[in-house]
Amino acid sequence: MKILITGGAGFIGSNLVKFHLDKKDYVWMIDNLITGSKNNVKEFLSSKNFRFIEADIIDFDYSGLPSFDVIYNLASPASPKQFLKIPIEILKTNSLGTMRILDFFIKSNSRCFLYASTSEVYGNPLIDPQPETYFGNVNSVGIRSCYDESKRFAESYLMTNFRKFSLNLRIARIFNTYGPKMAADDGRVVSNFINQIINHQPLTVYGDGKQTRSFCYVDDMVKGLYLLATLPNLAGTIVNLGNPQKKTILAIANLIKKLTNSPVKITFQKIGEDDPKKRCPDISKARILLGWEPKITLGVGLKKTIKYFQSLK
Repeated sequence: MKILITGGAGFIGSNLVKFHLDKKDYVWMIDNLITGSKNNVKEFLSSKNFRFIEADIIDFDYSGLPSFDVIYNLASPASPKQFLKIPIEILKTNSLGTMRILDFFIKSNSRCFLYASTSEVYGNPLIDPQPETYFGNVNSVGIRSCYDESKRFAESYLMTNFRKFSLNLRIARIFNTYGPKMAADDGRVVSNFINQIINHQPLTVYGDGKQTRSFCYVDDMVKGLYLLATLPNLAGTIVNLGNPQKKTILAIANLIKKLTNSPVKITFQKIGEDDPKKRCPDISKARILLGWEPKITLGVGLKKTIKYFQSLK
């Protein structure tokens, strides 16, 4: 197959690149490296099946590209740390960027378009777990809105085009994911805790630590994205992808301490604006339509992730 992955130098994107290259597919990747890292894909640069294009999806000239079997649009900074640093870029990438890449999808007669949306479209949810039918509880003008609202706009734009033109579009709402090739300084829970321990720093827990998250190992996430993109008769489908097993932030901190046999202390700081108190996917739809659910346990996944970050030192 011919595969195009935008945002392919990012965390999930680079793991998706490896997945398709391992399947002997031909992979084109577009990334402007605003948050992605060339180091994430350096092992593939010599492959005859891989082409890396350093460009911004907003103003890139797509005319020289072929038709693709699958276009995965993963282009967007996704960590809370970036919401404060580059909010305008995030807004433009998920709006103008999505419009540009969809326009190319249509003109190139490519077969399938998969958009990587996010559980952030649910905001600070009032129900738990969150099914795809939940409309969310989102602050449209808050600090996180550059990401939440641009993703919600992209979903609206794509579904409007699906209804009007019957395009083969699919949307994945990705919940918290972790694993190798995460950025050490991206401000996410797992990478924060592991690297604080590696650097002999106290673990920083925001709020009382009782807020819940569910963590999906990246290999499971990549398999879910692949199934959603390649199984037949799923045009217009929106699917939650994530791990339905909930853990409190404090429990995650203590588990990582245990796995690393670390004596560092846990410190508590003020929680950020609109930080969701709970986040857990209802994956019933993924189980039924994709035959998918996470296989890698949190303990196993965290050990792999700890080993990865230790290798960087």
